[in-house]
Amino acid sequence: MPKAKFNDIYEDLKKKIEAHAYPYQSLLPSEHELTEVYDCSRNTVRRALRGLIERGYAQAIQGKGVRVLYQTPEQSTFRIGGIETFQESAARNHLNAETRVIHFSEVRCDEALSDKTGFPAGELLFDIRRVRYLDGKPLILDKNLFRADLVPGLTPEIASHSIYAYIEDTLGMTIVTSKRRMTVERATEEDEALLDLGDYNCLAVITSQVFNDNGIQLEYTVSCHHPERFCFEDTATRQRTTAR
Repeated sequence: MPKAKFNDIYEDLKKKIEAHAYPYQSLLPSEHELTEVYDCSRNTVRRALRGLIERGYAQAIQGKGVRVLYQTPEQSTFRIGGIETFQESAARNHLNAETRVIHFSEVRCDEALSDKTGFPAGELLFDIRRVRYLDGKPLILDKNLFRADLVPGLTPEIASHSIYAYIEDTLGMTIVTSKRRMTVERATEEDEALLDLGDYNCLAVITSQVFNDNGIQLEYTVSCHHPERFCFEDTATRQRTTAR
């Protein structure tokens, strides 16, 4: 195998863990074995393993090696923890995805909207509403605002597929950071009409501010998720402090 960078090794190990080639609670091959498999330095392997540990896929056990912690999550159609698009979520879950644009317009950001979203007052924004379907069932109502000067040429047709694919592949912009807040909120009449909630009267609501590699905010989105297919996942490491 040609020399691999640590990120390539990380992705390969991650895929194998998710496919249960390395089952839950098993030990990964030793650093020495991995350097031979990937034809790389021990430092490169350590960087890849560190990525798995930081993302909760594994844990370093002193004197033993690196133990797999990953378990296939239940009810995890949508994950909070990375910046994953709707299309990527659908592909990961082997589901048929469809996006319907129900509103597309331009709006000038005023002071009130600036305070709410973080966009500078006076900026021209694309105001978009989309309903996301998986296997024919409406599961998400997305309320998006994008800076028009950062996403030139955006159209309803593009919005019905993948705005992120357009931003990254066509415009060549790098999306880096998403600041998120998660709440549980009572469903509005609009939510009930568009998402077919049945007996549910509440939604998981994710409010996001998204920034590019220059640290400039390009997006503010409120995503209202049907509770049947929403799951919050996180990995936390306890840092003990000295008691006083």
